[in-house]
Amino acid sequence: MKLNKYIDHTLLKANATKNDILKLCNEAKQYEFFAVCVNGSYVPFAKQCLEGTNIKVASVVGFPLGAMDTESKKQETINCLQNGADEIDMVINIGHLKSGCYESVMDEITDIKKIVGDKILKVILETCFLTKEEIIIASQIAINSRADFVKTSTGFGTAGATIDDVELMKEVVCDLAMIKASGGIRDYETAIKFINAGASRLGTSSGVSIINNVTVNKGSY
Repeated sequence: MKLNKYIDHTLLKANATKNDILKLCNEAKQYEFFAVCVNGSYVPFAKQCLEGTNIKVASVVGFPLGAMDTESKKQETINCLQNGADEIDMVINIGHLKSGCYESVMDEITDIKKIVGDKILKVILETCFLTKEEIIIASQIAINSRADFVKTSTGFGTAGATIDDVELMKEVVCDLAMIKASGGIRDYETAIKFINAGASRLGTSSGVSIINNVTVNKGSY
């Protein structure tokens, strides 16, 4: 197992500087992570930093609340793609899901996937706010909308990924989509547990520590 190829090396903090993004990209190159994940304003710079490599640039849409209107998410997606993003991690409208407005949630994901096209769309459920039944429904909506990945968390909610949630999501999506676990994955042992539970990708700001098997303090994504 090449653990580094499971990792989206992530920096989504509001106070992230250009130097921080440069460091992120240099670490991604050093450890040959699969991707970096940055906010939309840093997509062009990350793309420039990673020029000549196979490392993907992922960016986020509707992040971290998912509560803006669909047209705003669509435009944000277009901007990210035009600026060089290879993958989009979008947050669903959690309030709509919990209100039972399932068609609205599915239509939004479908619209974003049409824009993303052959590139990768990851749909963030923010599982810490959902019941088990809602996780099942949201995962089913995501695959019905042709999402490529179903993702647990933003890392900015009340909790991050759990093994139980990843296993439940995997039961629903089977091989119709992949799973990205994110939020609170900070050490090697935890990373392996999530992969064994069914995750194909890990979103973490602790990629270097995971590869080097060094425990980091709480507070990291």
